[in-house]
Amino acid sequence: MADFLYICNDCPRSCNARRTFYTSTGYCKAGLLPVINRAAPHFWEEPCISGKSGSGTVFFGGCNLKCVYCQNSIISRAPKGKVYTVDELIIKIKDLEAMGVHNINLVTPTHCTYAIVEALTKYRPSVPVVYNCGGYESVETLKRLDGLIDIYLTDFKYLCSDTAKRYSKAPDYPEMVKAALKEMLKQTGTPVFGRDGMLRKGVIVRHLVLPSNIDESIKIIDYLDREYGNKILFSLMHQYYPAGDAQEYPEINRRLTKHEYKKVLNRLFESSLDGFVQDSDSAKASYTPKFDTDSN
Repeated sequence: MADFLYICNDCPRSCNARRTFYTSTGYCKAGLLPVINRAAPHFWEEPCISGKSGSGTVFFGGCNLKCVYCQNSIISRAPKGKVYTVDELIIKIKDLEAMGVHNINLVTPTHCTYAIVEALTKYRPSVPVVYNCGGYESVETLKRLDGLIDIYLTDFKYLCSDTAKRYSKAPDYPEMVKAALKEMLKQTGTPVFGRDGMLRKGVIVRHLVLPSNIDESIKIIDYLDREYGNKILFSLMHQYYPAGDAQEYPEINRRLTKHEYKKVLNRLFESSLDGFVQDSDSAKASYTPKFDTDSN
């Protein structure tokens, strides 16, 4: 397969990076061909995603955010492991389908857009395709995915530019996630469920509650309630534990208190948002999957 040079501005960082199939000068440090660190049924997503047979997750190495508290930092800091061609990615998708999973769940996919578009254009899975991202998306890149993605499972991490800058080096995150969410909803419409209760189409917005940042969580709930209401599903996440480089940030170098989470939970129950909540048992490192970082 002949290599070629791709000048990349696929995400809001607009690196203007020089990317080939295997190398990159960009923030994500990823080539155009993806590193896959795990491809397996996953049972710890929202109930309408995991179901009884699991979600067919494909975890990509690398990330365009690299949050300081990332629980998958072993693979998100930089791609490490086997590089897959587009045809090999398709084989992984077909293998997951054969296992009877409810969907194909592309995890941390933003920097892999080139390969994803190529793969889904060549082969359309028989189950819904989930784009499981951090919310730091370019609208123009999302438009390239229109018609290829059935479900957007997106984070909404921050509403304050200073918070986004401190924890993700992305001060423009709030404006980017707002614009991206509008485009996602435009593509999928309101949630559509199958007879089995599994989500077939729609948008799920996740928010991970961070210690010492409760007011921001409440503002995010208020924003989503005001702008979207029951047009989306909302997932409030309690799974935070100090990971990555969190020890360098004293205010988040601890777990959530019961009082903090209850305060956010109460605001959610006062809103019109529908969706899911996690309990305190979710905040365990044991729920982080095992990843393959071997390049062989």
